[in-house]
Amino acid sequence: MYIHETKIKVRYAETDQMGIVHHSRYYPWFEEGRTEFILQTGITYGELERQGILLPVIETGCIYKAGAKYEDNLTVRTWIQELKGARITFFYEVIRDADHKLLAQGKTVHAFVNKNFKPINVKKVNGELWDKLLALCGG
Repeated sequence: MYIHETKIKVRYAETDQMGIVHHSRYYPWFEEGRTEFILQTGITYGELERQGILLPVIETGCIYKAGAKYEDNLTVRTWIQELKGARITFFYEVIRDADHKLLAQGKTVHAFVNKNFKPINVKKVNGELWDKLLALCGG
């Protein structure tokens, strides 16, 4: 199983009045990790969309274990938790680099759909992409 690591530095604008990263900021970090993960297939999100393959989020979740603070250096670890013909689940861990503390765990579930938002089986529509994703998830 491939795990991609994306580096993030907490910006002041991402913190709340208490000096802790606001819970809503974790989802853009997940998106950054997922975007970088997808690049490992050799295809960008933009290229997927030009090929008519969209990946809307259909479910999300996050468990917050400890707060990140301004100027913390973080690592977002991203991997495929589940891959099916018409959906993919990514799992994330946010870790503070200084002490390797796990700050949050999250997931996003995405449907594979066409430009009309009709579900597609990516294994049948784009076998090459399917094979690359399958290889990254250790299948």
